[in-house]
Amino acid sequence: MPGNTFGQNFKITSFGESHGLAIGVVVDGLPAGLSIDIDFIQTQMDRRRPGQSNIVTQRKESDIAEVMSGLFNGKTTGTPLFILIKNKDAKSKDYSHIADKFRPSHADFTYQQKYGHRDFRGGGRSSARETAARVAAGAIAQQLLTYFGVSVQSYVHSVGNISVNEDYRTLDFTTIEGNPVRCADPEIAIDMEQLIKEIKSQGDTIGGSIKCVIKGCPIGLGEPVFDKLHADLGKAILSINACKGFEYGSGFEGTKMKGSEHNDVFTNEEGKITTITNNSGGIQGGISNGMDIYFKAAFKPVATIINEQESVDIDGNPTTVEGKGRHDPCVLPRAVPIVDAMAAIVIADHLLRNNTATIDSIKKA
Repeated sequence: MPGNTFGQNFKITSFGESHGLAIGVVVDGLPAGLSIDIDFIQTQMDRRRPGQSNIVTQRKESDIAEVMSGLFNGKTTGTPLFILIKNKDAKSKDYSHIADKFRPSHADFTYQQKYGHRDFRGGGRSSARETAARVAAGAIAQQLLTYFGVSVQSYVHSVGNISVNEDYRTLDFTTIEGNPVRCADPEIAIDMEQLIKEIKSQGDTIGGSIKCVIKGCPIGLGEPVFDKLHADLGKAILSINACKGFEYGSGFEGTKMKGSEHNDVFTNEEGKITTITNNSGGIQGGISNGMDIYFKAAFKPVATIINEQESVDIDGNPTTVEGKGRHDPCVLPRAVPIVDAMAAIVIADHLLRNNTATIDSIKKA
């Protein structure tokens, strides 16, 4: 099964299954001498872990990220950094009823057809549990970005038909972790939380969107043609489980504007060239222009619902499927740190395209 590695210079390879002994990630390409805060890694893991509130899955995983190699005296050695995350609370018997059935909108059918067999225990490799490895790697990337003065922050922008102001500059990002939804508007977060609880009580699920803002990104990240910065961000975000859409800058709303309205006019402010507006989302010609990079990602309702659904079994016979076990009624609150992680990995990868040997030898933009 190829496709388990992402990135060129900052390269991650994830491994493991939802109901296996462990999952984990190998981060390769890190320059030597970068100070790593283990507590920060764990903080990011805690933001993604299950069981953190009553609007997410109640699977109880501590998600302790154990750094097995690549660090010495708190700094990277330049060798592959290996992080292991053990599975503690997998209940495989919760999935025995779908061993020979295909759950609607899951990877069951496609995996069976492609590989000739599948791990029905929580979806195996297709499970969103794999994203814990991404968050661990993303925490490393975020610490590299801090060295360059770059920050990545995501928040829940919408749940169902409830959404916050489109202009992220009007929001207080310090409030994101102050509510279980991880919305940057505390008042709207209350409505979002109530909606998720209502949907959960109905045995159903709900989707929405997450907005991400990258600040402090230097000018010049991104490669022409196939490795455009927004293209790499798009692939990274769309690779997240349940993600169904990606738009950056003005996105689809920009299609409703005239060129004279959409163009970002350049200006010179105290010797620094910037743009008056930022419909480009901080990227022009596939290359960062120094303005804020912002994008939005759409997430579908979680496919596993408690209500009974019609389906077919492995032989094509009609059957019914109902969700059992522990599942998220809404993936958005736990997806926020995953979006942070994948965005950070992309920016870190592009920052290291000109990497040499050690962190001190990289010229700061």
